Amino acid sequence: MRSIWTGSVSFGLINIPIKMFSAVQESSLDMDMLDKKDNANIKFKRVNENTGKEVDFANIVKGYKLDDKYVILEDSDFEAADAVKTKTIAIESFVLEKEIQSIYYEQPYYLEPDKGALNAYGLLRDALEVTGKVGVTRFVLRNKESLAILKPYKDVIVLNRIRFEQEIRSTSELKLPPISKKATKEMDMAEKLIDQLTEKFDITGFKDEYTAKLLDIIKKKAKGKVSKTSPKLKVVHKQSDDLMEMLKASLKNKTKKSS
Repeated sequence: MRSIWTGSVSFGLINIPIKMFSAVQESSLDMDMLDKKDNANIKFKRVNENTGKEVDFANIVKGYKLDDKYVILEDSDFEAADAVKTKTIAIESFVLEKEIQSIYYEQPYYLEPDKGALNAYGLLRDALEVTGKVGVTRFVLRNKESLAILKPYKDVIVLNRIRFEQEIRSTSELKLPPISKKATKEMDMAEKLIDQLTEKFDITGFKDEYTAKLLDIIKKKAKGKVSKTSPKLKVVHKQSDDLMEMLKASLKNKTKKSS
């Protein structure tokens, strides 16, 4: 793996030099865009809007439009906005992870201790594990300030970027049923169904089956075999269906499968 960022994690007066690596990789197939006529690759170019000529990446600068004029920014300008955050992941506080809703989670990264930082890194990782808490921090990555948490995962510290409150859309425009805490027969049956389907979560039992099936179709098509027609989707629930009857049927169906 190649590091995408280097800096340090500050924990009180302790400074831990680290390298950052992406913790995830796409499982989907890498598709190319082709010309339908001859299957030639489609290439995207950076073109000058005025001249129509291609511009080398080295000659491209970043600018912000202000009063109909562009203000050109240099790397030093981004650092001047907050030089400390461009190189430091400072833990501002510690919280219980369960207090952070899943909608805020974004991108995970692995943090690796740099030279001479093994002991301090191990201390922070193990202390987080023992206390069951996560560190909250703000730092700058690719000229954008990010909110994040630090948490232990196996033997590594994971930095998980999370969204700011203003980045979450309001639900006020959605047509939603009112929240009810009243005990009903349907609710009681739904709880029983949830209990019946509850099991210990094991991530290894979940695979990207769609990509595997798509790759199989590609290999067969390469050999001249035509894939079968897609099956028709079945409607499993309609507005007029009796919820109670469907819940009862679901419970019976689960019982039959387990026997």
